Amino acid sequence: MPAHTTHDASRDGTDGARDGSATAPDTGAPAETTAPARTKESSEAVAPAEAVAPAGTTAPATKAVAPVKAVAPAEAVAPLLRGIAVLRRLTEAPGGTLSLSALEKTTGLARSTVDRLTATLARMGYVRLDGRDVTLAPRLMELGNAYLAALRLPALLSTRADELADELDESVSLAVGDRDGIRFIHQATRRRAMSLSFRIGDLLPAERTAPGPLFATEWTDPDWHRWWSRRAADPADHTFPAVPPSEHVTPDEDFTLRTARAAADDYALDDQLIEPGLVALSVPVRDPGTGRVACVASVVSHTSRHTAADLRTALLPRLRAAVAAMEDDLRTAPPPEPGPPRAGLATWTGASKQELGREFVESLARGLTVLTAFGEGRSALTLTQVAQATGLARATARRALITLGHEGLLAPAPDHTFTLTPRVLSLGFPPLSRTSLPEIAQPHLTALADRVHESTSLAVLSESGEEIQYTARASTTRVLSARVTVGARLPARATALGHVLLALPEARTQGYALVDEELEAGLRSLAVPVRDRAGRVVAAVNVAMHAARRTAAACRTDILPELSRTATHIEADLSVAGRFVHVPLT
Repeated sequence: MPAHTTHDASRDGTDGARDGSATAPDTGAPAETTAPARTKESSEAVAPAEAVAPAGTTAPATKAVAPVKAVAPAEAVAPLLRGIAVLRRLTEAPGGTLSLSALEKTTGLARSTVDRLTATLARMGYVRLDGRDVTLAPRLMELGNAYLAALRLPALLSTRADELADELDESVSLAVGDRDGIRFIHQATRRRAMSLSFRIGDLLPAERTAPGPLFATEWTDPDWHRWWSRRAADPADHTFPAVPPSEHVTPDEDFTLRTARAAADDYALDDQLIEPGLVALSVPVRDPGTGRVACVASVVSHTSRHTAADLRTALLPRLRAAVAAMEDDLRTAPPPEPGPPRAGLATWTGASKQELGREFVESLARGLTVLTAFGEGRSALTLTQVAQATGLARATARRALITLGHEGLLAPAPDHTFTLTPRVLSLGFPPLSRTSLPEIAQPHLTALADRVHESTSLAVLSESGEEIQYTARASTTRVLSARVTVGARLPARATALGHVLLALPEARTQGYALVDEELEAGLRSLAVPVRDRAGRVVAAVNVAMHAARRTAAACRTDILPELSRTATHIEADLSVAGRFVHVPLT
């Protein structure tokens, strides 16, 4: 297929069916009760979702029946629905990894369909294919980053949350409401044997949290009906993989009473609702313009340190002071400066389709690129703006918006615009938010070792600055090769890795370091730096070999380009992963 964007890619080779002919696959999320209505071709409002209602509504007196899964609208893009289902299954899997056969089983899709969907996601850098296993890749975090950047709250408030965590020596989190649940957008955790294990993007049922009642004070009658429907269908919370199933079903009246109390007190407590020993205190952070709850700040502890009553007595004034500072930050924050969206997305998908043919599901790739059109300064976009930002034809963008709206990933906003919802974080963000630099680097090191047939390593500088510590490595199959175990330490000044990390003159001037038989006779090593988003050198990557195999000149001509390319790939993944998340270096 030529790389152009003037047509609507309404057909796809995934299973020979038209995009709009399939119903939505089960996504594993709490069931929905309404499907998006269809609109006229000329309208900007293509995918209506839940209405945002005024605050102060009380719970209705009658309960809803169990929900029925909504059928996808006729214009939904079926490959995009299937691709989202694959990403959600991987997100729920331990380690973000499933075999192709497991994906076939859990999604109910044909194996050939799974193969093409995962090949497309791999081409986008969103997953890695390792034999028969599929693993989420850090580049997928750009979807969640688009939501967090558009929201702006993590960028504006995370420093205050981190400072409060340091002051109290307790974990502090920020959460937003996600329909009848809550979803974390920032975590400042403490390093303890008993510490908070929730991740950014994790979804929790509102009734088992401290933030939940605060968000519920603004629920409308339909919101309460949705909550009751979900409770009736899943009283043990099996549809929330981030929390242990509830052993004791809490009466619905308890949550309504907690909501009424939260409305009166303007704070809420979680006294071991998630699991025994976990307590939390929450205070709402209100939007200065509307007075509505923008997010909720929580202090989380363990009963070995505080009881729930202790949290309220000892920490509530300090939490409220921090929240007041957060609201001041929201009030005084300058308008966002919209950065340029990623360019050439439609051209890239068209070129990938032309190169890979039937193995590349173009309609899936184009649908996911719509999410990346949003960001800081681009929190609400019209259909026309989405088409312009992505380079997609208007009809293609429109069908993608309909599909994403059905999946709950975006919602309509005023003036015929659309905004991303917290549910975008369900696409891989929770497991990837705990990724370390060695985990990011490992597949790139393995690929480099396969290309150059030499051992490769990643290292960081020790706290003393006198040693390097190896944090990841990939070996070769040669009989004679450099063998260093992960965790080993060596003198920094005797290694190429150390020269780079210490920014010694030759490394600073050349951008690389070549150390020839200084550490050990016959050992030659070439290293380049790895930089974070701010441009700081945080690690170094090297190729080590026996001096008899390549001259120093050959190392520069043959190895250095491959080594530099690998460092660039690691830096790209680190930049995406580290935008809103702290990435550990070891």
